[in-house]
Amino acid sequence: MINVAVLGYGTVGSGVVKILSENHSHVSRRAGEEINLKYVLDLREFPGDPVEKVLVHDFDIIVNDPEIRVIAEAMGGLEPAFTFAKKALEKGISFCTSNKVLVEAKGAELIGIAKEHNANFFFEASVGGGIPVIRPMIECLTADHFDEISGILNGTTNYMLTRMAEEGVAYDEVLAEAQELGYAERNPEADVEGHDAGRKIAILASLAGEKQVSFENIRMEGITKITEKDFAYARSLESSIKLLGTARVKDGRYYVIVAPFLVPATDPLFAVNGVYNAIKLHGDMLENVMFYGQGAGKEATASAVVSDIQDCVRRLGSHREILWDKEPQELGDIREYPFRFLVRVEDTDAEKLSAFASALGGAGRLVAPRGISGEAAFLTNPMTETALMKAIEETGVTLIARIRAAW
Repeated sequence: MINVAVLGYGTVGSGVVKILSENHSHVSRRAGEEINLKYVLDLREFPGDPVEKVLVHDFDIIVNDPEIRVIAEAMGGLEPAFTFAKKALEKGISFCTSNKVLVEAKGAELIGIAKEHNANFFFEASVGGGIPVIRPMIECLTADHFDEISGILNGTTNYMLTRMAEEGVAYDEVLAEAQELGYAERNPEADVEGHDAGRKIAILASLAGEKQVSFENIRMEGITKITEKDFAYARSLESSIKLLGTARVKDGRYYVIVAPFLVPATDPLFAVNGVYNAIKLHGDMLENVMFYGQGAGKEATASAVVSDIQDCVRRLGSHREILWDKEPQELGDIREYPFRFLVRVEDTDAEKLSAFASALGGAGRLVAPRGISGEAAFLTNPMTETALMKAIEETGVTLIARIRAAW
């Protein structure tokens, strides 16, 4: 019998406890050993809940118990999660987590500590909730160099953009709706400004390049300025608008960004709607593969945590090598990466518009969708953001909006 502990009895933590209880025999059989939940750590009391039998309020009780072999963390935040993870791994206790903040900031360091003490640090649930993408990257798809990772990594914003695209709901209205449904927090900044997706693409890019990609170094543009007019243009291009986290390799450098993108109907990400997530990998040998499913939620995320617990149990006494060095990955300036852009400008001066079209390399002026007047829109050929902004400045057109295209 292998004794384990769960840190945090919130949404994900209670889901982990539920799976370990209700699917006990199945989970244990797949792990190769009976798994016994000995402790749950939380500062709160839960009167009448069966968790009372195993509830503790002091982490030291857990980490100093020689019977504990695996700890699963579902508290969130950097501290005290990092301190707890470090203490556990230094005692040879394997540690798994759903905490993207912890993994993005300290993943490489904790992997190193785990290796030093012949333990494991696993974090499948930190990206994509219940979608298995990290384990395939580090175990199944190891023959490839990944030159592009693109994904819908945040269910809240994907739900909002889906409603805006399909029902024409305005941003403020759909945000209130998402908050009422529990998809968005009262302070939605982490979701709508791209911070949540930024941490997740940082983790994936770090694993792909085997060096540290830090959240602070990623360009993030949220969805707060997306309007129905943007969707009208997208529909005229047989596309939709998705908030993507993408990491692309060009000339040996990684270019990483989170931003709204036009996604064409021919791209499998186009059909990913609602709260669902999807991650598309492009390898130099494999080419494209996509992982799709529920990117958040109690049972979905908890399922990935329990899968990591099982893997830790199967690997007791051994360390699973994960290549992620603390050395910073050299990132290219995203302003110098060529994208196509949908550029909307004020339609006030034919001479300026003609000069602007020429400065864009002769990109044709798009016919405005019905009901839109007073502006002109251009779909550029691949060009850098630096070149685009230079063309705007030199020709004197007034920029309304610009959105990158994913093709």
